Amino acid sequence: MTAPQASPAVAGRAVPRVDGRLKVTGQARYAADAEVADALFASIVGATVARGAVDAVHTDSARRVPDVVDVITDFDGLTLKYDPKQVAAFGQAVAVVVATTLEASLHAASLVAVRYSTRSQLTDMDSRDATVVRPDPSRDYSRGDADRALRESVVVTDLRYSMERNNHNPMEINAVVARWDGDRLTVWDKVQSVSGARRQYADALGVPADNVRVISPFVGGAFGNAGQVWAHQVLAAHAARRVGRPIKLMLTRRQLYAVTGYRPRSRQRLAIGSDRSGRIAAIVHEGTVEVSRYSPYVDNVIGSTSYMYQAPNLRSALRTVDLDVQPGNQMRGPGHLSGNFALESAMDDLAHRLGMDPIELRLRNEPARDQEDDLPFSSRRLTECLRSGAAVFGWSRRNAVPRSVREGGQLIGLGVSAASFVTIVSPCAASARVRADGTVEILCGASDIGPGTYTAMSQVGADALGVALHRVRFRLGDSALPVAPAQTGSRLMASAGSSIHNVGTMLRDRFVRMAVTDPGSPLNGLAPGDVEVVDGRMRSRGEPARGERYEELLRRRRLDELSAEQDWAPDDARDRFSMHSFGAVFAEVAVDEALGTVRVRRMFASYDAGRIVNPMLARSQAIGGMVMGIGAALLEATHLDHRDGRIVNANMSDYLVPVNADVPELDAEFLAGEDLIADPIGVKGIGELVIVGIPAAIANAVFNATGRRVTDLPITLDKLI
Repeated sequence: MTAPQASPAVAGRAVPRVDGRLKVTGQARYAADAEVADALFASIVGATVARGAVDAVHTDSARRVPDVVDVITDFDGLTLKYDPKQVAAFGQAVAVVVATTLEASLHAASLVAVRYSTRSQLTDMDSRDATVVRPDPSRDYSRGDADRALRESVVVTDLRYSMERNNHNPMEINAVVARWDGDRLTVWDKVQSVSGARRQYADALGVPADNVRVISPFVGGAFGNAGQVWAHQVLAAHAARRVGRPIKLMLTRRQLYAVTGYRPRSRQRLAIGSDRSGRIAAIVHEGTVEVSRYSPYVDNVIGSTSYMYQAPNLRSALRTVDLDVQPGNQMRGPGHLSGNFALESAMDDLAHRLGMDPIELRLRNEPARDQEDDLPFSSRRLTECLRSGAAVFGWSRRNAVPRSVREGGQLIGLGVSAASFVTIVSPCAASARVRADGTVEILCGASDIGPGTYTAMSQVGADALGVALHRVRFRLGDSALPVAPAQTGSRLMASAGSSIHNVGTMLRDRFVRMAVTDPGSPLNGLAPGDVEVVDGRMRSRGEPARGERYEELLRRRRLDELSAEQDWAPDDARDRFSMHSFGAVFAEVAVDEALGTVRVRRMFASYDAGRIVNPMLARSQAIGGMVMGIGAALLEATHLDHRDGRIVNANMSDYLVPVNADVPELDAEFLAGEDLIADPIGVKGIGELVIVGIPAAIANAVFNATGRRVTDLPITLDKLI
């Protein structure tokens, strides 16, 4: 008789999304889909000036619209990030219209007339009136004497780089449904952290956090724009409390640009000096970013420069420009994408000046340790990414002489960029229960903004408990569940995954201990270490036929279920190691010599991101990051009318994002391995990493194709003609 074989691990396999059927059949319920009895519709009235005081709000015309229930201009009892009587940015909510239909609320909102006393305002960071300040000197960093070493270097690149503001454009426009039951609030919302949103609602509304429940089972893309609670969400809850009925408030696409965040504009100087062999002697990185005057989010564009390459002398500094605009916020690859564009473009420029292959330059300056903190890397396989990616992409066929490869009227070029993102691991709680029918439920107050969290966490839980994936049901998106960190900063897989692994292993071990001490169990008398669990069946390692299933033990003990809940927190590894994910991105472009238009023809990336729980989902993340990176490199720019701060292209016709015709052959690989220093399951985040190197790789390919070093994003045809 052949002994049963252990089932292969579920984590690491490319299994389809467990929630895929719900999404493709329209059964997944997003915030605006929440069906709440007796709900009214609300629309916000946005300010039409960038700075000033609200002198009067005329609501008579709006109130006369049939189906209008109320026009709210009194925001007393709310704690907002701005004084509602003082306009701090164009589009700021100055009133809320409530009606029985969405159409009535929108129409009535357009009839509200507001009189302002305007004040001198500034919305352009490049204006002569802009005041540059240093909000946090601790962001500045230096080692050695970078300016002197730069002056003494034999070969130097010293260029200015800029990137225009990028706006989030997820498929799901932000929406919220708010309902009060006495002094208790329930909101169905689009958020990236149900636990964080719960606290923010409570603080803004002046109620205990225990009185707030946030429900967000599905999010139709966010990329950072749902990473915090914005004013419109709080105002929906305020309106519901004011009128005594549930409220549904959905932003328009135009409003999304004005009242949620964005990737701020940045201006950078990146200088690198080396000897003739390409050994870097000095790096100087100076960044300036736009911030909102009343609620500054600072996009740290200098954050990754200090550890990317061996450089004995380095100076980096960050400055901000205070403007009368709504706050920016995290957008996929925050800080790193903008900073990487400057650094990796500079590395390419230095390689060209040296007459050296750009990959070879990077290999020659690979650091053994993180020089900023003098710490070893928990893992760093950038050289493998560069070499493996180059082999797959066919980098050896690249002609190093710019403007030397043509196909008809097209100039062809190849470019490369390194990429990195910090590995973040945060405390997280989770619970798990095995029922008498053998099914498993795992609970964690996480979010799923699209990367496949339902699936990946189910895989980790299945392995921890030793059960088949189809038996696992994973619940998330409810603040009543165990507290989890936000799905931001690529932290959730490591954080929630480690917590689920921890609680699942604990529950499995509890079952085993019960079995080996139960006189009625076939496993009675064995040591716990001599028992393994395969497909929900506990069995003797030395005698696999001897065993029983979880449900058999529960039925015999007359238990409906067995459960465990545990808070998990990372250890002190961050104090002892520098933890990052890395990658190498390769791009091929075709530039029309007459028109200056740029087309990306193919891209390939190789990533070092620790253990990959689901290769199918990871590849999907990589392709999505590439598409979004193409937008940042070639298309996306938010334009303001600086007379009043109005965003003039706040729509999907004038704000350009990649469409099918812009997306070429894309692919990626993930190096096999794990980083068990970073966390117990060995993963490192990929959601941010996969966009970081894309714009630089494309820009470097454009240089190889045309001989024109474009340092301003997006790369539009006017910069190439």
